[in-house]
Amino acid sequence: MQVMVLGRRPYDGVEAAMREFTAARGPDTEDQLWLVEHDPVFTQGLAGRPEHVLGAGGIPVVATNRGGQVTYHGPGQVVAYPLVDLQRLGIYVKEYVFRLEQAVLRVLESCGVTGHRVVGAPGIYVRRDDPFSHAPLPPPAPGRLSFEGLAKIAALGIKVSRHCSYHGVALNVAMDLEPFTRIDPCGY
Repeated sequence: MQVMVLGRRPYDGVEAAMREFTAARGPDTEDQLWLVEHDPVFTQGLAGRPEHVLGAGGIPVVATNRGGQVTYHGPGQVVAYPLVDLQRLGIYVKEYVFRLEQAVLRVLESCGVTGHRVVGAPGIYVRRDDPFSHAPLPPPAPGRLSFEGLAKIAALGIKVSRHCSYHGVALNVAMDLEPFTRIDPCGY
């Protein structure tokens, strides 16, 4: 896999380049991983509802063709776009999502941070009060997602076209979290 470190770039240009790369892929096209930091932007996925943008202010809201609701990208966040041929790997979307989340968990573990999955809510979460705690999360109430005491550290939104993935995962590293107060992140 070829790794491309793109630096800081506007979202629109990178998103268009991902679509173009994916559309032009052939069966022998090498997979790529693009790492980028975006200028401030709210991205609205295919399932996105306008009421989840509470007040964008001066931050643009961009409609995109990935799955999911609304999220924020900005300085201090590492966005990883794996451009992967899932058919060549012999995996389906559910396995791919699991592997993306597992990769984030491993990155966090290498930094001493304990990440958690929440069933039914893609992405990775940490305990607000102690992100280094290895204690298991309490089980949620029946039929409900439970985010009590958790903070989302990595959001996931992908698109698969002709068995090839694009879009990816955003890991909050050292960023201003205020823009997340302007949205219902991921629709929650």
